[in-house]
Amino acid sequence: MIQVEQLTKRYGERFAIENVSFQVAKGEVVGFLGPNGAGKSTTMRILCGILGPTSGRAMVDGQDVLEHPGEVKQKIGYLPEVPPVYPTMTVSDYVVFAAKIRAVKDPGAAAARAMKRVGLDAVSHRIIGHLSKGYRQRVGIAQALVHDPKVLVLDEPTSGLDPAQRKEIRELLGELAEGERTVILSTHVMAEIEAVCQRVVIISQGRIVAQDRIDALSGGTNRVKLRVARPDARLDGALRAVAGVVDVVAQADGSLLLSTQEDVREQVARAAVDFGLIELSPGSRLEDVYLNLTRGGGE
Repeated sequence: MIQVEQLTKRYGERFAIENVSFQVAKGEVVGFLGPNGAGKSTTMRILCGILGPTSGRAMVDGQDVLEHPGEVKQKIGYLPEVPPVYPTMTVSDYVVFAAKIRAVKDPGAAAARAMKRVGLDAVSHRIIGHLSKGYRQRVGIAQALVHDPKVLVLDEPTSGLDPAQRKEIRELLGELAEGERTVILSTHVMAEIEAVCQRVVIISQGRIVAQDRIDALSGGTNRVKLRVARPDARLDGALRAVAGVVDVVAQADGSLLLSTQEDVREQVARAAVDFGLIELSPGSRLEDVYLNLTRGGGE
């Protein structure tokens, strides 16, 4: 559905991106992961026909973005990092306006469907500027969905949100990713990638440094963070005896980081309860891979 080939964008002597290539299949949800300044937004803007490349090409559903800009834009729903909303309009008026721009046949009905899908029914009459940032983000997602696009391109959809708002938007993205719609999600937040994406493309300093399924990149292992009230030398042996635990590493803060081949948190909890279990939380092997690949890759 999305095909990017040797995409390069240069400003004078500076490369924003260089020889970027990746593909996203129909119905696939892919995370576009990288530090701030790595080239994520530049790639997204080229893909959506907002910015022209210096060289290379981007195709959506078999059509070149430069050669068929109008047709491609009808197939894409785009949410930039800053939602393109008008703060003085009501939610309903704005989403209807977005539907009209997209030349939707029944703008009112399309807007109503989009607002319901993202949970805006209760605030449809409110002025956008009076809403919380979380709801303004939902308005931005509604305008991206209003024409029922085949492809969703979301650039940092939870940027600047508090933890509760981030969780709400993440759950919404999980729902939107279901079905045959193709989604590419740009972020540097590991939890979003692991919650909704099937595959990840990692970019650093304008170049693709890795792309694969998340489980393949993480080496097929999971991480579990463990903290107990009464540390004891016997705990290490008890944890290593749990089937599926590959390694146990003590951390500087007194916690233990377990590498596991499967989800064994229940068994680990049983082994640790006699030592005063305080914390048992999932860790992220993908985060380690990401940091190793992008170290020094920010602005």
